[in-house]
Amino acid sequence: MAKVKKQPRPKAITPKGFRDYFGAEVDERKHMLDQIAAVYHRYGFDALESSAVETVEALGKFLPDVDRPNEGVFAWQDEDDSWMALRYDMTAPLARVYAQHRNDLPAPYRRYAMGPVWRNEKPGPGRFRQFYQCDADTVGTSSMAADAEICALLADTLETVGIPRGDYLVRVNNRKVMNGVLEVMGVDEGPTRDAVLRTIDKFDKVGEAGVRELLGKGRLDASGAYIDGVGLSDDQAEPVIAFLTSKGATAAETLANLRAAVGDNAVGAEGINELEQIAELLDAQGYGPDRIEIDPSVVRGLGYYTGPVFEAELTFEILDEKGRPRQFGSVAGGGRYDDLVKRFTGQAVPATGISIGVDRLLAALRAKGRMGGKAVGPVVVTVMDKTRLADYQSMVSELRDAGIRAEVYLGNPKNFGNQLKYADKRNSPVAVIAGSDEFDAGKVQIKDLVLGAKIAESATLEEWKTRPSQFECDRADMVARVREIIEAEDG
Repeated sequence: MAKVKKQPRPKAITPKGFRDYFGAEVDERKHMLDQIAAVYHRYGFDALESSAVETVEALGKFLPDVDRPNEGVFAWQDEDDSWMALRYDMTAPLARVYAQHRNDLPAPYRRYAMGPVWRNEKPGPGRFRQFYQCDADTVGTSSMAADAEICALLADTLETVGIPRGDYLVRVNNRKVMNGVLEVMGVDEGPTRDAVLRTIDKFDKVGEAGVRELLGKGRLDASGAYIDGVGLSDDQAEPVIAFLTSKGATAAETLANLRAAVGDNAVGAEGINELEQIAELLDAQGYGPDRIEIDPSVVRGLGYYTGPVFEAELTFEILDEKGRPRQFGSVAGGGRYDDLVKRFTGQAVPATGISIGVDRLLAALRAKGRMGGKAVGPVVVTVMDKTRLADYQSMVSELRDAGIRAEVYLGNPKNFGNQLKYADKRNSPVAVIAGSDEFDAGKVQIKDLVLGAKIAESATLEEWKTRPSQFECDRADMVARVREIIEAEDG
């Protein structure tokens, strides 16, 4: 008889580019999502929860090859041979939803959506293949009031989740101005224009001199490697430099510099007029340049958007993995995209919106020490007498009914020390202790685990005597005394 080959045990490892999240991290994210949702809701946006799976055709950016879709999405072929994929972002699903249900939706349609998105890209430090996004979008209006509102919404959201004024900046630019600059340069659609846009995108890294070199013959990078340039003349490159360096001390000065950069180009002038409208609307609402500013150096995503673009940048410094100071950088981006719904309907539908990277925001707050402490665990009701389990369950019910998170120890109660070790591992604030003597006398023992740990660390004998970490009280007072300890520690 042939010997059956033993199946190897599966490896208990997280898939590459993914990670697991435990108690405190999940709680912190949920709290942040609730805060963001409250701001979105206050602004009049309605919640939308669309499918996490879309057809690859609906996603639009990625189409299947012979064997599988291009890199970027997690996709598979369904039984009817159609290609399906996990959503790459929240915007493409919105375009599909609006096109599908437009006759039943109000116009304009204002929606927000929150949840995970998946990208089949190479993972790296702090870069995962699954992460959360929080989007707010207005579909069906070309008014710049919608774009100004998105900027205000973004500023309010950042402050609500704990990023104070002065630690962030919402920067605004316009794709039309860039298009005007490209037309002034005489650069048509094609490889050269794409190369110019890629070069502009490096402005933050290489500065004005680096962009000049890359638009011309090329430059040596930090590693000593030579990077070929676009091959433009100095005169051709000058409008790009004027555009990128046009930021002035005030919005009016910046707009004047931009007008000089685009000259009499109609497309560029239209973009500048839109920026001027946004600046006026924000000023009327009290959003000054300390919170939102016009900044022509915002070029990320310009290929995707059709009008104004927005980026929220955190301006404070953190230490990188090598201990070097650096600015935290961008946590949100968005803009006007008037062509996505058109893919489905054939008719242009104006739209604008923002996407906030929740995991980036959480990382920022942890880096600043504003989040990331241990989550407070439940009150643990210990078990001293297995025959009185119903009484212990009654006690924990009283605590829960009073809104206090609590549990009965369900492990082996034989070793009482293990019960207290369990409570410590759960980061429990309080342990409730009662044996036969306490039950007969109508008493319970309350052990303040947080205070006990502090006393063990540094308290003198006299301090320990005046502030005991364990005391006895009447059973009837149990809930009130536990609440006192928890509230004192929260305060």
